[in-house]
Amino acid sequence: MLTQPEWQALILSAQVGLWATLVCLLPGIGCGWLLARKNFFAKPAFEALLFMPMVLPPTVPGYLLLVTFGSQGVAGQWLKTHFNIEFAFNWKGAVLASAIIAFPLMVQAAKLSVQMIDRRLEQAASTLGANPLKVWLTVTLPLMLPGILIGLIMVFSRSLGEFGATITFVGNIVGETRTLPLAIYSATHQINGDAMAIRLICISLGFAFFALLLSNILSRRAEKWLGVNRA
Repeated sequence: MLTQPEWQALILSAQVGLWATLVCLLPGIGCGWLLARKNFFAKPAFEALLFMPMVLPPTVPGYLLLVTFGSQGVAGQWLKTHFNIEFAFNWKGAVLASAIIAFPLMVQAAKLSVQMIDRRLEQAASTLGANPLKVWLTVTLPLMLPGILIGLIMVFSRSLGEFGATITFVGNIVGETRTLPLAIYSATHQINGDAMAIRLICISLGFAFFALLLSNILSRRAEKWLGVNRA
């Protein structure tokens, strides 16, 4: 039976994960399509910049977010003054941190889904009189949907597990920023907190396994749908 603090951590994690997923959706699709279809100057540098959160220590993005969007940061002061929006040390900051760390997963999934599309289908739609926007909306985007779903699952799952950037940027505040991984961390540093830590770890394992299983199933179905043969 979960305690109230455990439920708070789970609900907050779900809230942060859902918002981070929504934040990553459209920019991730756009960047994935751009990387798959367009060649432009500094493309390798642009791609490296997008994927840097995957290889950096998570505390680095967290610190950069704190410096930029904190109460003393340029962006943080501007948002506070003009829109009364604060990111540091509240759940909105946790969303921002999770979205930045998970964003490369959305980009990668969108990029791969575009690369798997048979461009002859798009060309056929063009020859039938469809303009580029209509081709993208009626042919490209529907064929990307399996990859987009995979990306959304991976972004949500990664958001549930985000720790380093979150604790650096927004701290570990009960009921405000203490998500599932932070609750596990706190439990391991409490006297008699082992039972709580084990319960939350089991929940995390279940989420991770289900997300990877669902992603694998969707990936196989997408490959079958698009006619991609596995080696």
